[in-house]
Amino acid sequence: MTNALPLAAAWLAGVNLWTLWRFWSDKQRARSGERRIPERDLLGLALLGGTPAAFLARHLFRHKTRKEPFSTRLRLIALVQAGLAIGLAAAFA
Repeated sequence: MTNALPLAAAWLAGVNLWTLWRFWSDKQRARSGERRIPERDLLGLALLGGTPAAFLARHLFRHKTRKEPFSTRLRLIALVQAGLAIGLAAAFA
């Protein structure tokens, strides 16, 4: 189990950096009128663990802050992940 913690931390760091970059890239594409990154891709990154970066990117870049149903779906992903984290913490405590 102790070997899994560094791997999980590396995964979360990587997916959050990638998520932040993709949100920034989508914002730049929106400004320049280029083809956008699909919302399902951005939500997929959140689902893979990039939720903190997704919320940070929305704040930093003022991107997709009022977009529905994107906002609701992102909040739902965050709630499910928080529930899973609490469940896992309780199970291994």
